[in-house]
Amino acid sequence: MKEVDISKHKLVPKHIILGDAEKQELLKKYNITLNHLPRILLTDPMAKVLEAKAGDVVKIVRESQTAGKAVYYRVVVRGAFK
Repeated sequence: MKEVDISKHKLVPKHIILGDAEKQELLKKYNITLNHLPRILLTDPMAKVLEAKAGDVVKIVRESQTAGKAVYYRVVVRGAFK
């Protein structure tokens, strides 16, 4: 059975793991901590593709008809949502 690369699908937005400097800049810019960011599970299919680790910050860039591009950030966590 051939495996599908979900990151290439047209409905999956671009996901990028931020480097340490970029992560610190983001937190400083918005005066927040990692706890303030929305979460993405370590078991999420895109987190697996990116080989993300707990504590990484993922930048998600979605195409938007009204805004052109919309940028979202998620922190990678273990476990399940409550």
